Amino acid sequence: MRLFGTNGIREVVGEKLTAPFVTRVAGAIAAMVSPGRPIVVGRDGRTSSLAFAHIASSTLALAGHRVIDVGLLPTPAVQFLVPRLGAQLGVILTASHNPPEFNGVKLIAADGLEVIRSFEEGVEAGVERDVTTAVPYTGIGTVQQDASGADRYIDAIVGRVDAARIGARAFTVVLDCGNGASVATSPSLLRRLGCRVITLNGQVDGTFPGHLSEPTEANLRDLARVVPAVGADLGIAHDGDADRAIFVEAGGRYVPGEETLTLLAQDAVATAKGGVVVTPVSASQAVEDAVRPFGGTVVYTRIGSPAVTHEMQDRHAVFGGEENGGLIFPAHQLARDGAMTAVAVLDLLARRGTGLAEALADLPHYTLVKEKVACPVALRQPVLERVAASLAKDSERVLTLDGVKAYRTGGWILVRPSGTEPQFRVFAESKDPATARSLAASGLSLVRAAVEALERTP
Repeated sequence: MRLFGTNGIREVVGEKLTAPFVTRVAGAIAAMVSPGRPIVVGRDGRTSSLAFAHIASSTLALAGHRVIDVGLLPTPAVQFLVPRLGAQLGVILTASHNPPEFNGVKLIAADGLEVIRSFEEGVEAGVERDVTTAVPYTGIGTVQQDASGADRYIDAIVGRVDAARIGARAFTVVLDCGNGASVATSPSLLRRLGCRVITLNGQVDGTFPGHLSEPTEANLRDLARVVPAVGADLGIAHDGDADRAIFVEAGGRYVPGEETLTLLAQDAVATAKGGVVVTPVSASQAVEDAVRPFGGTVVYTRIGSPAVTHEMQDRHAVFGGEENGGLIFPAHQLARDGAMTAVAVLDLLARRGTGLAEALADLPHYTLVKEKVACPVALRQPVLERVAASLAKDSERVLTLDGVKAYRTGGWILVRPSGTEPQFRVFAESKDPATARSLAASGLSLVRAAVEALERTP
């Protein structure tokens, strides 16, 4: 039974994700660790998260565990709290950027990183066996509420930057919380740093009425209009659980996540006078081009923050992250952190005395196209095999670290099954925008053709 994808369990509420299912997952988690050190439970703002958090907390307590319920917080805030509360595990009820009908479970180890795959496999086996841990009434655990998490998390981020220098710039920021968990932290954080903050979608609402939770260009059209309309210095948007940050320039241009990744990777390597940057195979070639002159090297991983953070830990990396806006600052914590990303950009701009457009202007420039196409989960592997065979015929080099990445004249194309949704993701990059779009279109066509052929096969 495979339940965990790239970033935890994610399923549709009321279909697979039901009260009995969450009870079984929590029961399996309870059996994986011994009572003693507490287990932290946190959640995002989805309509089912509070109820599922209560189920998880109660199931863990009835198995003898001491639970610390930190409430509604961004995922990186919960990850930050797990080691600082002396917990042996963190359980987060979240589906990150997925559509509103989804929810999920993400597990955090004692050090604040995502749990390793072997732990997930143990939970999956426990769910399949429907394991339970029975304790007598004298052994029942407790559920303790802790409302200090937001302030502790904000304090830690402020302590990582030059707050006075940021305050002196008096930035005007339009902040799109996306009706998600960042409502609990990011507006207060930016105001504490002396920013004038104008919020969009600043109320928690698990139906995401402002726009869908993923901070794509299409979903952030309002932010791109408002930033120049109010004369703001920049716009910042988070996804549903706020482990990502995406930016809009003062003129209203949406900044793709790969540009922010490249900017902050270069800055981290330059500051450290060298070092390793860790990023998935989907990252832009611009990252390598940007860090190499400053003594930096890039190590590639499979897609997903668990792969990146654990590789960063092993390599003692100075920086890491993904091209979707999920960036990792190891001096702060080994976790994708949207609020830390937002403040790191403000700190860089204050230090350099520039605007965001000027800071980005000198970076190596490529066009990275990202597309997705539906594919039934049961067909993922045979579709991937067909696509890989097709790409191998006409490519200069093929990598199979995660999906299949094919290098062709003028650019590259990456095709991989999503670990969180029933679809394939297609990435294509070139210095020439038309070539990038053509490569992406060819990848989409290969996936669609493979799906159609397999669906016709009896």
